[in-house]
Amino acid sequence: MTTDDDATTSGDSFEEFVRSRSPALLRSAYLLTTDRHAAEDLLQEVLERLYAKWRRARGAPDAYARKIMVNRATDRWRWRGRRPEAPLHDVVVPSSGDHADEVAVRQAVLGALRTLPPRQRAAVVLRYLDDLSEAETAQVMRCSVGAVKSHSARGLARLRAQTGLHHTESADPSGPRGSTPIPVRRTS
Repeated sequence: MTTDDDATTSGDSFEEFVRSRSPALLRSAYLLTTDRHAAEDLLQEVLERLYAKWRRARGAPDAYARKIMVNRATDRWRWRGRRPEAPLHDVVVPSSGDHADEVAVRQAVLGALRTLPPRQRAAVVLRYLDDLSEAETAQVMRCSVGAVKSHSARGLARLRAQTGLHHTESADPSGPRGSTPIPVRRTS
């Protein structure tokens, strides 16, 4: 039997988690859904489910929340099907360095993210945008490290092909003429 003090302490730590981690979780949700409203809905679902399982999740709530998020996002993709998106071959990314370039690159990458299959999108988002290690990503996605590597490599290859953008660590740093590199953080 729990006392009111236990419930308050548990609630306070959940509230603290929500205050401190919501911005990062919302960013991940946005990258998984590529839509602000869908991301907010997804985050709300994640927090509701996390609250219901808070006692079990308190040891590693961030990992638990990410597992819920990836699973719910995958379920949404399955239920709603994929709607056709506009082709990206018409997207032109100028090579100058002003803020408009960043917006154009962001839109091109988000558009390309929408076309990735759910597992590839989850792997790319968790590995390169949320900066999780391969092992952490495998744990969240409930698959092997090899599967994470495969999904990540295929997802990045499709992103590069669809956007015409190259990786900043490529052998040819000049890349295709007029393109802007995709910044990718490396871990492990």
